[in-house]
Amino acid sequence: MAIWQWALLLLAVVWGLQALGVWLQMRHYTDVFKGITEKYRDGFVGAGNSRGRFRKGTIVLLVVTPDLIVRRLLVMSGRSVFTKFKRHEEFEGATLDSIRSSPAIFGEGEPGVAEAVKRAIEQVDRARSEPGRKPGSPGLSAASA
Repeated sequence: MAIWQWALLLLAVVWGLQALGVWLQMRHYTDVFKGITEKYRDGFVGAGNSRGRFRKGTIVLLVVTPDLIVRRLLVMSGRSVFTKFKRHEEFEGATLDSIRSSPAIFGEGEPGVAEAVKRAIEQVDRARSEPGRKPGSPGLSAASA
């Protein structure tokens, strides 16, 4: 085989591995999101993201109670498809307003995390403002759309 055929074959293999990695990461995201919405039915869920062209991408899942106390804060930040969600227990039990007023605490060493948290909080606010929407009603996962 000619060298260009080997290069084309290598490109196809690398492309296939990338597609498999993306599929596995999306499955991980879906599993975590389903687990959160099944465990915490009486609150609100927000998902925020921050894309980076040359920096890490970040996804944040934020779960709050009906009285706006943070139950879970999960952050997935990285460049690799092997990145997983990390739980930030230090923010659990805090009020949503305290996190909203000081998002800079997330930006220390992690550019994009503060932006993703801000977007997740905005989604929680939108879910709360929907007319006729009560915490724990069917469609809890719709807040992440």
